[in-house]
Amino acid sequence: MIALDKLTTEQRNPATEHIDELPTLDMVTLINAEDKKVAEAVGKILPEIAQAIDLIAEKLQKGGRLFYMGAGTSGRLGILDAVECPPTYGTDYEMVQGLIAGGATAIFLAKEGAEDDPQLGQADLEEAGFTAKDVLVGIAASGRTPYVKGGLIYARELGAATIALACAEKAEIAELSDIALLPVTGPEVITGSTRLKAGSAQKMVLNMLSTGTMIKLGKVYGNLMVDVKATNEKLSERALRIVMAAAGCKRKEAEDVLMKAGGQAKLAILIALTGCSPAEGRLQLGLTQGHLANALKRTN
Repeated sequence: MIALDKLTTEQRNPATEHIDELPTLDMVTLINAEDKKVAEAVGKILPEIAQAIDLIAEKLQKGGRLFYMGAGTSGRLGILDAVECPPTYGTDYEMVQGLIAGGATAIFLAKEGAEDDPQLGQADLEEAGFTAKDVLVGIAASGRTPYVKGGLIYARELGAATIALACAEKAEIAELSDIALLPVTGPEVITGSTRLKAGSAQKMVLNMLSTGTMIKLGKVYGNLMVDVKATNEKLSERALRIVMAAAGCKRKEAEDVLMKAGGQAKLAILIALTGCSPAEGRLQLGLTQGHLANALKRTN
């Protein structure tokens, strides 16, 4: 295992060595200057991110699932991305899952020692029913977390697709993955506090992975989240506005067509634009794997 003092994420940042002596405005200005480097680091690995999206989308189209696995901040970021997929894109709760070292308790209370056991990574995947059809994204700022390494090793043994997300140049988890995503963000503002720049980079990459995948799966039409689940007042209003925007109709028409569609924005848009019946709309969406643009072409 690479020594901690050799990792970029653990080096002292010369620009912030006296941050504790600065006026508050200068302090946050310095933090902001360091944060600007995050997008640049992510920008350097866009080809690899695109490759990862294509891989994930291919596996999910064939019935596989996407798993994020990490410890501490990395694990929490994976869970955050996973839990947003069902309300935003109408996915099944099993399709995208987040696993964290130490289990659900570790989401709220740090259980730092849990990350040191590679067997726990395998055990958590086994408990989740992980198979060769699935995809595992191992997340570790340092690139060497034993819990994540154990999970990736197990996933590879099964023949599953593996992706590594780390913020170190020589990430050990990269060697255990089909695709390595390594946005190197450099030394942190506070030495070793990888919830800062490294965490921001990880979140940006995870946002791209899930968003890009959902676009590929037909969960987006134009830039509208047409599979949104109207489970509360805000989301119901959003679904209504989505139908109005996509179908170019007034509020009353959108309300009527949403009612016919059982609250499903994508189906409501198809009905509004083509005049098809709900049953015919469901059939066409099924034949096009949920891609509204293709269903519109077929129905017209």
